[in-house]
Amino acid sequence: MATPTSRSAGPPAPAAGGRPRDARIDDAVRRAVVEILNEAGYSGLTMEAAAARAGTTKPAIRRRWRSRQHLVVDALATTVGTAPTPDTGCTHCDLVAGISTLSEAFTTALGRRALPALVADLAGDPALERHFFELFFHPRRATTAAALRRGIDRGDLRPDIDIDLLLDMLASTTYYRVLFGHLPVTPDLAEDVVAVILSGVATDQWRVRHPAG
Repeated sequence: MATPTSRSAGPPAPAAGGRPRDARIDDAVRRAVVEILNEAGYSGLTMEAAAARAGTTKPAIRRRWRSRQHLVVDALATTVGTAPTPDTGCTHCDLVAGISTLSEAFTTALGRRALPALVADLAGDPALERHFFELFFHPRRATTAAALRRGIDRGDLRPDIDIDLLLDMLASTTYYRVLFGHLPVTPDLAEDVVAVILSGVATDQWRVRHPAG
């Protein structure tokens, strides 16, 4: 999980011949992709539509992104963010803030319209899957793992917790609701998920500070 402050998938890479990429085009394309996904969904996104909306050309986009699926991955990283989960000194607060970025991003049309179709495409494209994990999934997972380790160091969490299992549990409710749409992603979902999970793995020290957990 991460804070929503990260709005870029990294600094522009040099173009062929060593000339720096124009960050203004990168940013314009990312904004255009998010707008199109929210308006028309995954099937409505094309390189041509993104270029027209961003005021650039299809070859310019092709030089930056290999496919429209890569554009969608970048849009997710841009919208949800990959900056570190905050270190506020409060394990409970840090985890809620981290999961909230997922909830906030996926209450827009982007998550419901784009994520299920993108996940289906990942299954048949190993290179795209690697790109998704490297740009979006693993950075968010690593920063939340760091927050859990800080919780252990503070004495809020048991030292024998299964961090990988907790990471899956913390994020899975949001992803599950986005993928299947059976229940809404509510503003209180992050708080509810963290409270339920911490009540099972927290130490007595944490329970004293959060008696309702």
